[in-house]
Amino acid sequence: MRSEKYEEERGKLMKQLIIINGPPGVGKTTVSKELYQSLNQAVWLDGDWCWMMHPWEFSAENIRMVETNITFLLRSYLSNSGFQYIVFNWVLHREEIIHSILAGLQDYEFDKALITLTCSEEALRERMLQDNRPPEQITASCGRLKLYADMDTYKIDTTGSTALETVTKIKERLKL
Repeated sequence: MRSEKYEEERGKLMKQLIIINGPPGVGKTTVSKELYQSLNQAVWLDGDWCWMMHPWEFSAENIRMVETNITFLLRSYLSNSGFQYIVFNWVLHREEIIHSILAGLQDYEFDKALITLTCSEEALRERMLQDNRPPEQITASCGRLKLYADMDTYKIDTTGSTALETVTKIKERLKL
């Protein structure tokens, strides 16, 4: 049986993959940026970066390409000795997407934290309006809120919270 001290020391040495998901407009990018900047030896991957194409085309081929690119980048970060923390955020509205990405990392040893950011529908609408998002995107994002409720993740309600307050909650949860 391993001691508590061993497990604590192991946790300090083990790389940590922090996956932050939630609907568009909930604050994933803002929170992830604040989080990675508050940690030493940290890197941040925003899944949306892998979708930056013009014209934007949501196709099976592009989905496969984006997931392949994300997995490649996460593998690169996990194999780099200079990084202790990998912060990855993306919409990830279905658990099978998370499992697919994690399956591509199964030959690496790391701790993972799955965190879902949520908020009230009213707060989400307000944030997206402030970002000048189109009405159809606001409606779609509000419709996705319910998809996250049953996910096997740690939920943080960001309604009425600043990004720094949310980062504090994440760091407290992960004992960082």
